[in-house]
Amino acid sequence: MFFAASPASFRHPVHSAAGRSLERFLSDAQLASRQSACATEQDEKFYTLRFDIPGIAKDQLSIGIEGAIVRIESKEGASRQYKSAYELPQDIDAGSSQASLENGVLTLKLAKQVPVSRVTALPIN
Repeated sequence: MFFAASPASFRHPVHSAAGRSLERFLSDAQLASRQSACATEQDEKFYTLRFDIPGIAKDQLSIGIEGAIVRIESKEGASRQYKSAYELPQDIDAGSSQASLENGVLTLKLAKQVPVSRVTALPIN
Protein backbone atom coordinates (compact mmCIF):
# COMPACT_ATOMS: atom_id res chain seq x y z
CA MET A 1 0.00 0.00 0.00
CA PHE A 2 1.19 3.50 -0.77
CA PHE A 3 0.36 6.55 1.33
CA ALA A 4 1.19 10.08 0.35
CA ALA A 5 0.86 13.24 2.39
CA SER A 6 -1.65 15.62 0.87
CA PRO A 7 -0.90 19.32 0.74
CA ALA A 8 -2.88 21.63 2.99
CA SER A 9 -4.71 23.06 -0.01
CA PHE A 10 -6.41 19.67 -0.62
CA ARG A 11 -7.85 19.47 2.87
CA HIS A 12 -11.53 20.04 3.18
CA PRO A 13 -12.71 22.95 5.32
CA VAL A 14 -15.06 20.49 7.03
CA HIS A 15 -12.16 19.13 9.08
CA SER A 16 -11.27 22.51 10.54
CA ALA A 17 -14.90 23.35 11.32
CA ALA A 18 -15.35 19.95 12.97
CA GLY A 19 -12.20 20.56 15.00
CA ARG A 20 -13.50 23.91 16.20
CA SER A 21 -16.85 22.35 17.07
CA LEU A 22 -15.12 19.68 19.13
CA GLU A 23 -12.99 22.29 20.91
CA ARG A 24 -16.09 24.38 21.66
CA PHE A 25 -17.95 21.30 22.96
CA LEU A 26 -15.08 20.28 25.24
CA SER A 27 -14.64 23.85 26.48
CA ASP A 28 -18.36 24.15 27.27
CA ALA A 29 -18.33 20.77 29.03
CA GLN A 30 -15.35 21.80 31.16
CA LEU A 31 -17.01 25.10 32.07
CA ALA A 32 -20.28 23.37 32.96
CA SER A 33 -18.50 20.86 35.20
CA ARG A 34 -16.70 23.71 36.96
CA GLN A 35 -19.93 25.61 37.51
CA SER A 36 -21.84 22.55 38.71
CA ALA A 37 -19.26 22.10 41.47
CA CYS A 38 -20.83 25.10 43.24
CA ALA A 39 -24.01 24.70 45.26
CA THR A 40 -25.81 27.91 46.23
CA GLU A 41 -28.48 28.75 48.76
CA GLN A 42 -29.81 32.04 50.04
CA ASP A 43 -32.11 33.43 52.67
CA GLU A 44 -32.96 36.98 53.73
CA LYS A 45 -29.54 37.66 55.30
CA PHE A 46 -27.00 35.31 53.70
CA TYR A 47 -25.80 33.67 50.50
CA THR A 48 -24.30 30.24 51.14
CA LEU A 49 -21.92 28.88 48.51
CA ARG A 50 -20.33 25.41 48.63
CA PHE A 51 -17.41 24.35 46.42
CA ASP A 52 -15.70 21.00 45.98
CA ILE A 53 -11.98 21.78 46.27
CA PRO A 54 -10.24 18.53 47.21
CA GLY A 55 -6.50 18.52 47.79
CA ILE A 56 -6.16 22.17 48.83
CA ALA A 57 -5.50 23.20 52.44
CA LYS A 58 -7.12 26.31 53.92
CA ASP A 59 -3.77 28.12 54.16
CA GLN A 60 -3.36 27.60 50.39
CA LEU A 61 -6.58 29.48 49.50
CA SER A 62 -7.20 33.17 49.05
CA ILE A 63 -10.75 34.57 49.13
CA GLY A 64 -11.41 38.16 48.15
CA ILE A 65 -14.66 40.12 48.29
CA GLU A 66 -15.12 43.33 46.35
CA GLY A 67 -18.68 44.65 46.34
CA ALA A 68 -20.78 41.83 44.86
CA ILE A 69 -17.82 39.90 43.41
CA VAL A 70 -16.24 36.94 45.23
CA ARG A 71 -12.86 35.67 44.02
CA ILE A 72 -11.41 32.34 45.11
CA GLU A 73 -7.86 31.47 44.15
CA SER A 74 -5.23 28.98 45.24
CA LYS A 75 -1.97 30.54 46.34
CA GLU A 76 1.38 29.90 44.70
CA GLY A 77 2.84 26.58 45.75
CA ALA A 78 -0.52 24.88 46.31
CA SER A 79 -0.79 21.25 45.27
CA ARG A 80 -3.67 22.10 42.88
CA GLN A 81 -4.51 25.27 41.02
CA TYR A 82 -7.96 26.77 41.47
CA LYS A 83 -9.19 30.15 40.30
CA SER A 84 -12.79 31.31 40.09
CA ALA A 85 -14.89 34.45 40.43
CA TYR A 86 -18.61 34.83 41.07
CA GLU A 87 -20.81 37.90 40.85
CA LEU A 88 -23.76 37.94 43.23
CA PRO A 89 -26.89 40.06 42.82
CA GLN A 90 -26.19 42.11 45.96
CA ASP A 91 -23.09 43.57 47.66
CA ILE A 92 -21.49 41.46 50.39
CA ASP A 93 -20.68 42.57 53.94
CA ALA A 94 -17.20 41.06 54.31
CA GLY A 95 -17.04 41.76 58.05
CA SER A 96 -20.07 39.57 58.77
CA SER A 97 -19.17 36.79 56.32
CA GLN A 98 -17.53 33.46 57.15
CA ALA A 99 -15.52 30.81 55.30
CA SER A 100 -14.76 27.23 56.30
CA LEU A 101 -13.00 24.32 54.61
CA GLU A 102 -13.73 20.77 55.76
CA ASN A 103 -13.04 17.51 53.92
CA GLY A 104 -12.39 19.28 50.61
CA VAL A 105 -15.60 21.33 50.72
CA LEU A 106 -15.27 25.10 50.94
CA THR A 107 -18.34 26.76 52.46
CA LEU A 108 -18.80 30.52 52.21
CA LYS A 109 -21.54 32.12 54.27
CA LEU A 110 -21.71 35.60 52.78
CA ALA A 111 -23.75 38.27 54.55
CA LYS A 112 -25.88 40.46 52.33
CA GLN A 113 -25.11 44.12 52.78
CA VAL A 114 -28.14 46.07 53.94
CA PRO A 115 -28.75 48.94 51.55
CA VAL A 116 -28.56 52.33 53.21
CA SER A 117 -31.55 54.50 52.56
CA ARG A 118 -30.56 57.91 51.20
CA VAL A 119 -34.05 59.32 51.30
CA THR A 120 -34.22 62.90 52.51
CA ALA A 121 -37.48 64.38 53.72
CA LEU A 122 -38.39 67.49 51.78
CA PRO A 123 -40.49 69.99 53.71
CA ILE A 124 -43.54 71.46 52.01
CA ASN A 125 -43.78 75.28 52.07
